[in-house]
Amino acid sequence: MIRAVIFDVGETLVRDDRYWAAWADWLGAPRHTVSALVGAVVAQGRDNADALRLIRPGIDIPTEYAARETAGRGEDLDETDLYDDVRPALAALRDLGLRVVIAGNQTARAGELLRALDLSADVVATSGEWGVAKPEPEFFRRAVEAGQAAPSETLYVGDHPANDTLPAAAAGLRTAHLRRGPWGHLWADTPEVVGTADWRIDSLTDLVPLLT
Repeated sequence: MIRAVIFDVGETLVRDDRYWAAWADWLGAPRHTVSALVGAVVAQGRDNADALRLIRPGIDIPTEYAARETAGRGEDLDETDLYDDVRPALAALRDLGLRVVIAGNQTARAGELLRALDLSADVVATSGEWGVAKPEPEFFRRAVEAGQAAPSETLYVGDHPANDTLPAAAAGLRTAHLRRGPWGHLWADTPEVVGTADWRIDSLTDLVPLLT
């Protein structure tokens, strides 16, 4: 029985379009160029931040991030960034009596912005706030702790096999791979996902009948 559901953030709950568009504008690169490079590095199994390193070799991403914040062009997140199924799915899961946790590889600022959206979640936390990021086992230990259920009673939902499905399963959690975003679509039918994920879904609302 599943008692807690933990959600990844990027391309699970929120679109990454604006995130990459903001970086493109900051670096003076066409938005479609950045999008194409993100797709290329994803297809190679690389860190998506490598797209920025291809545009500006040697870039210090934390320093540039801080410079954007200082210039008033920092990270932003609002209702328009949410996928349409997010609020209905989270609300339905809580109505079932499940504990809902949002935990992904985001900055502390993203955590503040997510909490400001007042989503139907018991806990909202990010790697920037915890000081540990996926796929590290400690991240999933913290996530399970937030879910207040045993790992075998906890479901982790995400789009990225290397950051979500595989390490969550290795930590003893149940997993649902979401076919959404570049990672979700590109790797959905790979042996790693097919052989590891307990469920493969196309929408967050698919979780409701599965967990009822």
